[in-house]
Amino acid sequence: MSTLGHSGFARSWLFAPGDSARKMAKAAAGAADIVLIDLEDSVADAEKPAARKQTADFLAAHAESDRRRLWVRVNPLDGPHTLADLAAIVPARPGGIMLPKSRGGQDVRTLDHYLSALEVAADAEPGRIGVIVLAPESAEAVFTTGTYRDAPRLAALSWGVEDLAASLGAGTHRGPDGGYGFTYELARSLCLVGAASAGVAAIDTIHGDYRDLDGLRARAEKARREGFRGMLAIHPDQVDIINAAFAPSVEELAAAQEIVDLFAADPAAGAIGYRGGLLDRPHLARARALLATRRQP
Repeated sequence: MSTLGHSGFARSWLFAPGDSARKMAKAAAGAADIVLIDLEDSVADAEKPAARKQTADFLAAHAESDRRRLWVRVNPLDGPHTLADLAAIVPARPGGIMLPKSRGGQDVRTLDHYLSALEVAADAEPGRIGVIVLAPESAEAVFTTGTYRDAPRLAALSWGVEDLAASLGAGTHRGPDGGYGFTYELARSLCLVGAASAGVAAIDTIHGDYRDLDGLRARAEKARREGFRGMLAIHPDQVDIINAAFAPSVEELAAAQEIVDLFAADPAAGAIGYRGGLLDRPHLARARALLATRRQP
């Protein structure tokens, strides 16, 4: 499992097109925990060779420590571009790869084989490059979200609502109230459960209207309550809101530490009285998980 960001969990994952040096530089200079340089949707087929070189040059221009937060979204494995993407990018040592339209854990294992061979060829540290998977993004992938346990290099799972809607032939992914329709809430939930099953971070999909910062804040806070550890972003203005929403407050951290300390003082206890209620081992597990998200200065 790859380490995300500088330490702890990566909250914000900001896309930047791989054919725009200006946008890549702006994203890298900002506060996003992870910058996702995109070689897939934001780059036309005819421009992909130039974008690969531009992305590799951009990565190579950064120090090793900085490249840990510079990841690249390659093209899907079932298309013609993935190997060319990887051959161009791996020698520049990105922090990780985003695999779109994954069909299941076997796709990650295939990607691992490609990465391992290219790391050897580039004299790079074996296994250094992490992987985040976009799943589900297709009808097929809805049924395979539970297949990622023990997938090599896997750091996180996310999902893609627009591609899933296109796969289903849907006119919209929104319900009458403006929220996701049932099918998309199901896919989102399966992503969350699949990530938990695999022991990796669940990262919620984008908030498409980058000007709707209030809506983004509400969505991000809800996602964190549900168990997501971060969120994809399409605009730099979204990053600070996502970072704040997924960062535990001082009060939450203090309460979690108090719970951990209570159980540490009585290791044999299965349940402990606390503020007029009762704490058991699941409360301890949640407190420890919260403390693990603390970010070092």
